[in-house]
Amino acid sequence: MLPVSFPSSYPSSFRPAAATCMLVLAALVAISAAHRPAAATDVAVPVEKTAPPAHAGAAYAPAAQGKPQASAAQLTELGRLIFSDASLSASGRMSCASCHDPRHAYGPPNALSVQTGGPDLRTPGLRASPSLRYLQTLSAFTEHHHDNDGDDSIDAGPTGGRMWDGRAGSAHEQAGMPLLSPAEMANESKGAVARKLARAAYADKLRAAFGNDLFADPASTFRAASMALEVFQQSPADFYPFDSKYDAYLRGQQKLSAAETRGLRLFNDPGKGNCASCHISAVTADGAFPLFTDFGLIAIGVPRNRRLPANADPAFHDLGLCGPIRTDFRDRPEYCGLFRTPSLRNVAVRQSFFHNGVFHSLEEAVRFYAERDTHPGRWYPRGRDGRVKKFDDLPPAYHDNLNADPPFDRLPGDRPALTNSEVRDVVAFLRTLTDADQLRAATGAAPRPPR
Repeated sequence: MLPVSFPSSYPSSFRPAAATCMLVLAALVAISAAHRPAAATDVAVPVEKTAPPAHAGAAYAPAAQGKPQASAAQLTELGRLIFSDASLSASGRMSCASCHDPRHAYGPPNALSVQTGGPDLRTPGLRASPSLRYLQTLSAFTEHHHDNDGDDSIDAGPTGGRMWDGRAGSAHEQAGMPLLSPAEMANESKGAVARKLARAAYADKLRAAFGNDLFADPASTFRAASMALEVFQQSPADFYPFDSKYDAYLRGQQKLSAAETRGLRLFNDPGKGNCASCHISAVTADGAFPLFTDFGLIAIGVPRNRRLPANADPAFHDLGLCGPIRTDFRDRPEYCGLFRTPSLRNVAVRQSFFHNGVFHSLEEAVRFYAERDTHPGRWYPRGRDGRVKKFDDLPPAYHDNLNADPPFDRLPGDRPALTNSEVRDVVAFLRTLTDADQLRAATGAAPRPPR
């Protein structure tokens, strides 16, 4: 028991007696407490465990104490280096930029339907390489999407996700996929990638950003590289510059030509091209410039590309959302044949179109939309009985999944939604979506340094 003290103002004769009384009282209280029956409400209260913070395990969680926290600038620089590093592939000759060339709007640099990779660069991919530009607002895949357009009652259906089938939920997840794909950079494991990163010329920069012990754990090394690639792909100057002629037109800085103006009108007209129903062309309600995609997944029945080695097997079909690469919806027949709607920004830079790269000119791709149903014999083969085998790359069991909105609402022999001259006007408009750096690359002008 602590000693009892009294103010000096108390009489000296009082202090000892008072101290004795206090000690006796304390003793009585202690004895009473020891013999008091436990009250009915005296129960053990469990100690509540502290919940882990919401960011625990997240890619961007704060670094552990004593470890560096990589900055956005560091990650962007590292991502740029990793993106162009061919030594990270099994062949030593393929980088991310091989299929996503900055000089071609981060899309393929050639007219091949699919790119080739693997240990010897001879393994063909299954699908065309998409552009990586204008994906900064792409959300993870969802089966039920409601646009923020004032009417939340409309379910737009399957939407979002990266890759043609939406299977990657984020740029962080997508960035690591080519490193391990047998048809691309073809590393056998994350450990193999980690060992190559440890030998890279920028290994010290990786240590400075993530800690000196980064390479002790292959999973951490792979995760760090994926994070750097993701942050790099958020660089505005590289991936969403918004500096095309159409952007200047929206800002009131340029005028469209007569053909481009007609093309824009046809592009937006629900009874003509109706392109803007999926490839949104207007400034959004909150003032954002259009990305020319709603990121939805849709089936349009493009012709089978018989040049693809996988299609040599007549029983094989690339069904997009329901397989064969994506497997979580393989038992959902209503999703078969659906592929993600790409952005049309920089579409004029491409030399192959649609998920299977079946067409090789922009005019041909636009004309397919206009004539798919009115002149199917121009796009699909004929069987031995002479009949057109319409939608030859999609089994008949899934034909109900095909989009039938205009211009896909016509019958054989009907007038196409677009005439030949109108197709050319739409193409003229689509050329206004080419970013300024791509125009400079096409003319051989020196590229501007990244901002």
